[in-house]
Amino acid sequence: MQVSEGLVHNTASIKNLQGFDGHCPPDPKLIDSCVHCGFCLSTCPSYRVLGKEMDSPRGRIYLMDAINEGEIALNTATVEHFDSCLGCLACVSTCPSGVQYDKLISATRHQVERNYHRSLPDKLIRQLIFSLFPNPDLLRILLFPLLVYQKLGISKLLQATGLIKAISPRLAAMESILPEITLKSFQNNLPDIIPANGEKRYRVGVILGCVQRLFFSPVNEATVRVLTANGCEVVIPKSQGCCAALPEHQGQTEQAKNLARQMIDSFADTNVDFVIINAAGCGHTLKEYGHILADDPEYAQKAKIFAAKVKDSQEFLANIGLTAKLSPLTEKNLTLVYQDACHLLHGQKISVQPRQLLKQIPGVTLKEPIDAALCCGSAGVYNMLQPEVGEELGKQKAQNLLNTGADLIASPNPGCSLQISKYLPGKTISIMHPMELLDYAIRGEKLEI
Repeated sequence: MQVSEGLVHNTASIKNLQGFDGHCPPDPKLIDSCVHCGFCLSTCPSYRVLGKEMDSPRGRIYLMDAINEGEIALNTATVEHFDSCLGCLACVSTCPSGVQYDKLISATRHQVERNYHRSLPDKLIRQLIFSLFPNPDLLRILLFPLLVYQKLGISKLLQATGLIKAISPRLAAMESILPEITLKSFQNNLPDIIPANGEKRYRVGVILGCVQRLFFSPVNEATVRVLTANGCEVVIPKSQGCCAALPEHQGQTEQAKNLARQMIDSFADTNVDFVIINAAGCGHTLKEYGHILADDPEYAQKAKIFAAKVKDSQEFLANIGLTAKLSPLTEKNLTLVYQDACHLLHGQKISVQPRQLLKQIPGVTLKEPIDAALCCGSAGVYNMLQPEVGEELGKQKAQNLLNTGADLIASPNPGCSLQISKYLPGKTISIMHPMELLDYAIRGEKLEI
């Protein structure tokens, strides 16, 4: 296999070659399980866009092995290929050899953040992202200035002039997916405990998320109504914070661990049967708490117990069965297309359950897009850190969904919804969370499409 120019070094003439440290480097046994067959290439979004071997899973695994062996350095030339990975895990679903690429890329990213010195602009944008998005309290403070920013038309003006993009494509990408701020964004009206309607079947906790609780609060409210309508008492600890998905996916080790501990503590005395999450990326990370805190003597066992209780809202409802009556969403039949979120499909292996639930709504027909398993380019904060690749993938995904001729897109992840909405021409089709659709069907309300 050929390695990109600048990656290979003569180790005989280089002393103290910068590589991985000794704390949890990519496991050589997992690396050796890759036979470099190439099955992953066609399903890897970064390879499909960039077309470079080192921007494919097997190429990155080759780099991990070479760095482990001290043959090449952990430097700008190698890090750019690790950074180009969306972490969508499509390769994990595809690999015939069962290579655990998810564990390899996770270990590598934590190594990169500890051992590679990023440029000042890169450091600043990452610091902004990881200080802002995992902090719902800080995000809430910014809601009013953002509302003014949008209502005065400043956002549209800057987008039209291209000024932000000229200054920083990454900032422009961040600004372009900012959802509309409404009065509902300021509400925090979900009580600590919401009783079940009728006989109580389960007592469940609900995680509100960061971006979700502020910019997609109707999704959380709909989720709670659907759960209570199907016999669940809902508990919402106010002390919960971020689930740690964004920092964990980008190798921010200590921030991810601290947020995971806080989340575990917030549910410690709630006596819930399950912990429910309605955002795909968050759910995948919550189920990985046992791995994230494996070396923490105080929290390792707590993390395993907590992770075992975590269920995606669709996974949970499909498993326990709907008891509430469902009504048609429109006067005529409604054609939906379900958008598979990567960390639900590839990370949690949840694909059938959402479709089963949606098909139970009277008058609903489901269509499937081509390349349904291909990432939309959001991938947490990837569309902000790698805007060019994110844009190409977003356009492809939006067009594939439109080509189904569906009346509405059902999307189970806020990041995916923002990304796809950005590339829908003229916003000709609505996007809703499956929990919102179930909520409408339970309440007997009609959609305006």
